Amino acid sequence: MEPEKLEEFRQLLQGQLDEILRNAGETVAEMTDEQENFPDPTDRASMESDRNFELRIRDRERKLANKIREALARIDSGEFGLCESCGEDIGEGRLKARPVATLCIECKTEQERQEKIG
Repeated sequence: MEPEKLEEFRQLLQGQLDEILRNAGETVAEMTDEQENFPDPTDRASMESDRNFELRIRDRERKLANKIREALARIDSGEFGLCESCGEDIGEGRLKARPVATLCIECKTEQERQEKIG
């Protein structure tokens, strides 16, 4: 892949990672600042539900952050954009849609087909 394209993907990935980390920091700050006391059980249940939803989102973002770090490492090692399964180039369109992709569309399709079978 051309160095300009790699730098473009590096910037995209780093921007996504920065946003995830910023959101995580805001969530931690909000949860530690909340000293709300809800005498009404319904209000308390609603707040707990919202908090659990927020934590699930952050957990998904944590997993994505790890994938982003791995993609940045692949850029550094020169392996970014290569399919882990067949070694062929991953299409630029696929990388733009999912820059953390490690499989080309054909191998990913086959993997999903195998998951349905087994």
